[in-house]
Amino acid sequence: MQASRYFNTVEQFRSAEGGFLLVDKPMNWTSFDVVKKVRGMFRIPKVGHAGTLDPLATGLLVLASQRKTKKIQLFQELQKTYIGDCMLGSTTLSYDAATEPENQTTVDHITITDIRNAAKVFTGRLEQVPPMFSAVKVAGKRLYKSARRGETVERNSKVIEVTSFRIESVALPVVHFQVICSKGTYVRSLVHDLGQLLGCGAYLHNLRRTAIGAFRVDEAWTIEQLSTESTTPSSVTIETEE
Repeated sequence: MQASRYFNTVEQFRSAEGGFLLVDKPMNWTSFDVVKKVRGMFRIPKVGHAGTLDPLATGLLVLASQRKTKKIQLFQELQKTYIGDCMLGSTTLSYDAATEPENQTTVDHITITDIRNAAKVFTGRLEQVPPMFSAVKVAGKRLYKSARRGETVERNSKVIEVTSFRIESVALPVVHFQVICSKGTYVRSLVHDLGQLLGCGAYLHNLRRTAIGAFRVDEAWTIEQLSTESTTPSSVTIETEE
């Protein structure tokens, strides 16, 4: 999708036609929290987002308003770029820092070459099973609700594509990486599988989405910036679609 001069402007986003905003999602906010906040700030009846981020993840979220919500799918199909840190030597039930580390083991024998070679295994077209701590529905129920009860539900795998899983730096037990992947990829599952292959376990410590296609997080609005803009009178009229 090519950006026009009206793309990522609050004025267009508040208009009856609607627009798109690039937003930098804060940590501990759900993607819907961002939608709800922006919808309330600008008093817009219809706002949606493309590409859910986990609450502990930060970074780029694309919002659409009014009639432009019909084009959200165009963003969902684009590749996503992430940077993050994983912790080797332990695992968590959620595959990230949302639950307590367990199964601690030593990682002193693992080299950066070992880690980079293992990461190469998880590139290309892969079959990935959604983690139990996810919002995927099985038999009409969210998996994370079953996971919180200590239950394990059989899940179907889906095909994803990881264009790049690059190890940027290593300071054991922390590994800094960049992943470029297709929609629907669970990066924390990649990290978990990396740890399993290395034989030491791993979990995602933090994650930031830096790009969706050609759109980058350094072009995004923060919630604080949008809050300031919301107090500025708008010259456009918001209409509710029938």
